[in-house]
Amino acid sequence: MAPGWLRYTILFAFGLIAQTSLLSAAQIEDGIVAIVNSDLIMLSEMKRELAPERERIQKEYRGDSLARRLKTAEYMALTTMIERKLQLQEAKARNIVVTDQEVRQAIQQMKQQGRTIDEANPADMKSAREQLMLFRIVDRDVRSAVIAGDSDLKRYFQEHRDRFALSEEYTLSQILIQARSPSDTADAREKVREVMTRLKQGESFEDLALRFSDGPNASHGGHLGLVRQGELLPEIERTIATMVPGGISDTIETPDGFHIVRLEDKKPKQFRPYEQVRTEIQGLVFQQKSEDAFQSWLANLKNKAYIEIKFESALSEPPTTAPAPRPSPTSKQ
Repeated sequence: MAPGWLRYTILFAFGLIAQTSLLSAAQIEDGIVAIVNSDLIMLSEMKRELAPERERIQKEYRGDSLARRLKTAEYMALTTMIERKLQLQEAKARNIVVTDQEVRQAIQQMKQQGRTIDEANPADMKSAREQLMLFRIVDRDVRSAVIAGDSDLKRYFQEHRDRFALSEEYTLSQILIQARSPSDTADAREKVREVMTRLKQGESFEDLALRFSDGPNASHGGHLGLVRQGELLPEIERTIATMVPGGISDTIETPDGFHIVRLEDKKPKQFRPYEQVRTEIQGLVFQQKSEDAFQSWLANLKNKAYIEIKFESALSEPPTTAPAPRPSPTSKQ
């Protein structure tokens, strides 16, 4: 078979090497699921990788949906493991070294972040060491070469101006009529009709809010104060989008009850200037460029690698131990 990522072959059965396979009469205890250059990925490793996601899926799904999602999870877990093997191999080839002291310091940081690490467990120590190696090789080969120039930042700003805009702001008052129970809905509807009639006859919104509103702001004449777009119930936001300051809405029915809203003031969307958001954009552009560079770098590792998959069937045994997550190319240790 010719070398290269394109030789990534899925066999429709376990192609297990007899010398390393442990077979019982009922099931495969362990076996090779993938070959990545000179390294092997074993079934037992894959079970540990898959354990947390497998447990989550089994709680949420049943039947055919469960089987499909497990298949997808297995494929994703194996892909992650292959990619991690390739990165670790590259780190070793580039003589990336992580000292015991650095591992201990990293473990202390993980514990401070709430992660459970057993320093007496060799698997946890190995995982922490490998995590540091992965961060270091990605720092050296990917992040160090990423440059977010001013032209990149300005182009991003122009293409994503809405992302840096301040939402519309509204100053509102409301009268809220709520049913005391499901059987009282008709009474609540009649009450809100009476309030609407009184408003049309010129009675004070504040006085009616004080007398009839069930809202927590009733004692303040129904004043809600300043709210931003996105903070309101969708039914109310759709209504006030077409209102002008001083306008009073028709009755708006929501799960909270019946609302009558007065728009006191509306401040349109405002765009923050580039200088004000430059630092924020710099982080976003660096993250995006780092992710693109990482994917290109990883694809190159795959193209140069000998990868053979010897895995087909769903895993039958529930795994018990979860490994550390794959590092993000845009995160720092």
